[in-house]
Amino acid sequence: LVENFLRQAPRTHLRALLPVHLYGQCADMAALSSLAEEFRLPMIEDAAQAIGAAWGKDSSAAGRSSRAGSFGVSAAFSFYPTKNLSAFGDAGIVTTSHPDMAAHMRRLRNHGSPRRYVHEEFGWNCRLDAIQAAVLRVKLKYIDRWNLARRERASIYDRLFIESGLASQDRSAENPIRLPYTAPQAHHVFHQYVVRAYRRDELREFLAARKIGTEVYYPIPLHMQESFVYLGYREGDFPEAERAAREVLALPIFPELTEAEQRRVVENIADFYC
Repeated sequence: LVENFLRQAPRTHLRALLPVHLYGQCADMAALSSLAEEFRLPMIEDAAQAIGAAWGKDSSAAGRSSRAGSFGVSAAFSFYPTKNLSAFGDAGIVTTSHPDMAAHMRRLRNHGSPRRYVHEEFGWNCRLDAIQAAVLRVKLKYIDRWNLARRERASIYDRLFIESGLASQDRSAENPIRLPYTAPQAHHVFHQYVVRAYRRDELREFLAARKIGTEVYYPIPLHMQESFVYLGYREGDFPEAERAAREVLALPIFPELTEAEQRRVVENIADFYC
């Protein structure tokens, strides 16, 4: 779909290719990198949910894959308290391998100032607090272990859903729950474990009544947000995004989650559909 759009869009309107590594899985970086090269577009990665994720021919083999954030000219990572690698408060970084771009980023984060009281451009006051960096420096050594635990919890969910009959490994089968898809080339770190659910909103209310928290990421697609009305898109223009907004449901997942807790989640979902 991206390729079709690029071939039809006026070249003057194109500025960059911005893949979003959603829920902890890289986008198809082989295909998107090829398109970025063909159309001479800089690639900027939204890796906010994907620290530690990777993409390659065999992401389970050492040295055969590349990490999220290493494909484009720059990448953004979030360390918001709910992320896989979380700060004590709000935090994030932008990475780049281009020295001039790095210098520009440093100016922008500090009111456009390369040195004190000299402002070359408009910028922001968005420097990372030292206390956040100190927390992240300690937690960074554990991120691979925590990501592995998330992958293990995701596998347990898959097994429990299939054993319950709520879902199937055959993604074309008619089941009330559709499991998240992991591409063979992806090293998924499961920032979220997101299923597609039949009667999603009713299921969410049912689970909430039983003290099981869930979340919807995201209930309103970007092209239907008021802030983007000026782009001229309307309902129906992005049917896959709209379908996802109606169906997706994020279930509890974190490294310390126990199998007994996961079983309770799945059993209550089964109760709803019975």
